[in-house]
Amino acid sequence: MSGEMWTPELAILRGFPTEAERQQWKQEGIVGSESGSFLQLLLEGSYESIFLNSVTQNILNAMTVAEEGIDSYLEKQIVTFLDYSTDLEKSERQQLIFLLGVSSLQLFVQSNWTGPPVDLHPQDFLPSVLFQQFSEAKGLDAVVLSLLILDGESVYSLTLKPILLLLARVILVNVRHKLTAIQSLPWWTLRYVNIHQQLLEERSPQLFALAEYCIDQVMKLENLFVDDSGRYLAVQFHLECAYIFLCYYEYKKAKDQFNVAKNIGKLQINLTGALGKRTRFQENYVAQLILDVRREGDVFPGYELSPAPTPQEHLTNNFELNDDTVLNETQLADCEQFQMPDLCAEELAVILGVCTNLQKNNPVHKLTEVELLAFTSALADQFEDKTTSVLERLKIFYCCQVPPHWAIQCQLAGLLFELGCTGSALQIYEKLEMWEDVVICYERAGQHGKAEEILRQELEKKETPSLYCLLGDVLRDHSYYDKAWELSRHRSARAQRSKGLLHLRNREFKACVECFECSVKINPIQLGVWFSLGCAYLALEDYGGSAKAFQRCVTLEPDNAEAWNNLSTSYIRLKQKVKAFRTLQEALKCNYEHWQIWENYILTSTDVGEFSEAIKAYHRLLDFQDKYKDVQLTSLLMCIFKVLKILVRAVIDGVTDRSGDVATGLRGKLQELFGRITSRVTNDGEIWRLYAQVYGNGQSEKPDENEKAFQCLSKAYKCDTQSSGWEKDMTSFKEVVQRALGLAHVAIKCSKNKSSPQEAVQVLSSIRLNLRGLLSKAKQLFTDVASGEISSELADEIAAMDTLVIELQDLSNLFRNQY
Repeated sequence: MSGEMWTPELAILRGFPTEAERQQWKQEGIVGSESGSFLQLLLEGSYESIFLNSVTQNILNAMTVAEEGIDSYLEKQIVTFLDYSTDLEKSERQQLIFLLGVSSLQLFVQSNWTGPPVDLHPQDFLPSVLFQQFSEAKGLDAVVLSLLILDGESVYSLTLKPILLLLARVILVNVRHKLTAIQSLPWWTLRYVNIHQQLLEERSPQLFALAEYCIDQVMKLENLFVDDSGRYLAVQFHLECAYIFLCYYEYKKAKDQFNVAKNIGKLQINLTGALGKRTRFQENYVAQLILDVRREGDVFPGYELSPAPTPQEHLTNNFELNDDTVLNETQLADCEQFQMPDLCAEELAVILGVCTNLQKNNPVHKLTEVELLAFTSALADQFEDKTTSVLERLKIFYCCQVPPHWAIQCQLAGLLFELGCTGSALQIYEKLEMWEDVVICYERAGQHGKAEEILRQELEKKETPSLYCLLGDVLRDHSYYDKAWELSRHRSARAQRSKGLLHLRNREFKACVECFECSVKINPIQLGVWFSLGCAYLALEDYGGSAKAFQRCVTLEPDNAEAWNNLSTSYIRLKQKVKAFRTLQEALKCNYEHWQIWENYILTSTDVGEFSEAIKAYHRLLDFQDKYKDVQLTSLLMCIFKVLKILVRAVIDGVTDRSGDVATGLRGKLQELFGRITSRVTNDGEIWRLYAQVYGNGQSEKPDENEKAFQCLSKAYKCDTQSSGWEKDMTSFKEVVQRALGLAHVAIKCSKNKSSPQEAVQVLSSIRLNLRGLLSKAKQLFTDVASGEISSELADEIAAMDTLVIELQDLSNLFRNQY
């Protein structure tokens, strides 16, 4: 976009002019022009007057109206004025249309967000011949709402004055290529995107693509964010971008934008602790979580460029809690230490944005339902109050993500519902025509038939895809979803979404996949559908499909731990274990407290040769065992014994890990792990034998390691002999004998390094008794009754034990001679 910026554009973005700007407009002759007249009305908040102006009437009225859509008609009239009107210069025509588009958007926001209610009707500015095809005004609204549907996502049915948003879209989107004289146009288009998206049931990919384009275009405007005025606008712009990214699951980009806005204002915003009291009867100060806000450097210059504070009498009433126990606000021990600096409107918006981002990414304790109820009721009432001007209400509106008035009323109904006031909540939901919530209220009240009845009553008034979908939800009948699908002309993502969920509930996975695929084809930004689709593919053992679905999930919501875990499962099944390992690392970043993720992580780490990570994972599972005492978790720890065997083998054999490092360096960490395991599991001989192998199995050149191995092998032998039935089975008996012989050889080696002969004799005597006990059992259990001889299968073992018994006796005598 080339050329100089039209002088009033910054004031329009800001919402008010400075005195210096007014003087400049007079000098440039803007004040006396047609565009100057529109500009004055816009900055006064007299948006209706712009629509009632004769210039607007001439632009939007035609002598004859062809049979065409109302959006096509509006676009044709505006293009005709821009291209063929000879009364005004080209640049001024563009300025007029731009001001009309901004006024249309602002008036729509006033109608649905800020209030007070707007007394302007389409008949006031559109030709009467255009309304001949509609029996009533609601007929026009229904047509316009259908034109505002994007990516198969319906618009809230009680949206007021939708024709204003349609006109804003025509100007700010459809004909934006003709408004070359307006450099700030992409920013206003971005604001339109934000407003339109809040009307839709789900995120719209079309709007997101448009938003990204607009953000890129605004960033290229070199003269928009210069000087003091530019700093205030820059804060607003980056906040608006952040909220857009938050809406479309781009959490990292949103955080970056919030940080940019914070850095422009040189603000330090941190959650910290301070001593304080929260209850009336609290005697001692205790740690309280507070928000500490500090500014680095000087105050923002040019305070006249920031909106002036709204007079107290025009603000919403601040209802005190008046609780018998809890104070209205935390009483700090040192109030001066954490005093809030004097902040301008934009800086306050930054704090709100940072808090919103924190809440989105880290859900924390909310206000109680009773506390919220008072605030929400006041906000809902404020919409109708006409004492506060629309200009006051629209101050920094776009960078604060204010919810529409029906969303506030819906929140009020939700709070009433949670408090058990189902009847009061139901009245609000019915008034708002939020039939899904109405159905939930009736279901909770046990009036299942009433939910169906009210939906059928609404369908008699007018058939809509969303109503048929709700009826399908209530009756769990696919035919109603099919009816919604046909009624939407195969454009309702909701119909296929709901149909797929019913198939999923009935475990009809193949049909479920078909519906979900159809839904995401219409609208790809559906987090829940992608997740359910992935689960259905897993059930069908189509791991390629599940990997694709869960990949889309984590793209939309990078902190979805369950989606990351399921994605890794898909990769494991596809034999793509390195990818599985990486996805599990992402899952653990999102949820460090999910032991099932750690289960997958330990197995995958071992498979890919990340032995250090496997040891870390085993420690983490032991932590969970301490914390939860979960029977399933305890069973798991016993089942992943093979992991310990692989880790021991890797360390002993010096296997190289995935990074090329030799695993021998992990010996110390593995010894530490076995120390924790054996402190919990003392009766498993296999674990004690593995522990002995880590210390060299008695064959080390270090005496202390041999001693440790001997202790482990002794405990392993004790576990073996304390188990039941081993002596009655020939194979088991021979295994125990071989282990006893191995223990005897380690004992002989260790005895030579004992500090005193008495200790050596004690060790040798204990092992000799073990061998004699085994010889005795062999004679008792495996002697042939007829011949009186021990079974020939044990001949070698008996001979070896006899020899060792003699050797141990001789060695013991040598040590005794040293007493």
